[in-house]
Amino acid sequence: MTLTTNYLGLVLKNPIVVSSSPLSHNVDSIRRLEDAGAAGVVMYSLFEEQIALNSYSVDYFLSSGSNSYAESLSYFPEMRDYNVGPDEYMNLIRSAKEAVDIPIIGSLNGVSPGGWIDYAALIEDAGADAIELNIYYIPANLDTAGTEIEKTYLDTLASVKQRVSIPVAMKLSPYFSSTANMAKRLTEAGANGLVLFNRFYQPDFDLETLEVVPRLVLSNSSELRLPLRWVAILYGRLLVDLAITSGVHTSEDVIKSLMAGAKVTMMASELLQNGIRRLKEVLKSVEEWMEKYEYESVSQMIGSMSQQHCAEPATFERANYMKMLASYRPLN
Repeated sequence: MTLTTNYLGLVLKNPIVVSSSPLSHNVDSIRRLEDAGAAGVVMYSLFEEQIALNSYSVDYFLSSGSNSYAESLSYFPEMRDYNVGPDEYMNLIRSAKEAVDIPIIGSLNGVSPGGWIDYAALIEDAGADAIELNIYYIPANLDTAGTEIEKTYLDTLASVKQRVSIPVAMKLSPYFSSTANMAKRLTEAGANGLVLFNRFYQPDFDLETLEVVPRLVLSNSSELRLPLRWVAILYGRLLVDLAITSGVHTSEDVIKSLMAGAKVTMMASELLQNGIRRLKEVLKSVEEWMEKYEYESVSQMIGSMSQQHCAEPATFERANYMKMLASYRPLN
């Protein structure tokens, strides 16, 4: 029995990659992730704002077009206090590559086309095996059409692909009007992988201080169903590697994701809540399940319950919605 899988042209020892999170803030933590069984690590994101701070006034940068951001400026973090700057980020990638044998995937997080995407080449030069491109854009401007938002994603991807030769994965939001079409266009634009889905953190109101405040809520397994559905729909229809990154907490979540069509599953919240050791437990449970149901390899599982291989393909679409509503009965 083998757990190996291929993602972004990389051979991974198993299908669990640690997603972008504080777990990659230092080399010691990355070593511990490898020891616990992680097949790869997506570094925490290098933000466009951090790069902007290096070149010109961040106050000007944030005030121009600030309505595009999900966060209120009243609680936007001081960039000098957030993570580290671009130079330190590159040095951390270099150090991580020297310290571990598993792939290291850089992460770029931005909102606008611009010079910050040149840092993709620096991430490649630092030794990263791939790049995950995370465009965090909240279209709050009433005059911005959906086509403009889509163009931002496509143009940014194209610019990054021009600068690097390593694989590039695009981390998607679930809010496109046509997720399938956007996935197709990004694949045609050169994306080597699609990561479903980005979790946009929503602001909250503090009724004591009457302030808008950030609320970080970690994921849970119920959030798996949205990316599960879309990966199952897209599998086999696009020549691109698919990854699920929302709601992966248990061995069951990993198995479901693979059967939907994901090449890898990405985990962070579970490890932040219960410790890095959880990786070993989840992997052991995956192996036990595979042995029980006589699966010889992960590749045998991938896509086996996708829409393409489902006895009732319509269950992934509107028919399932109608069936659920019709079958529900209140307790009283």
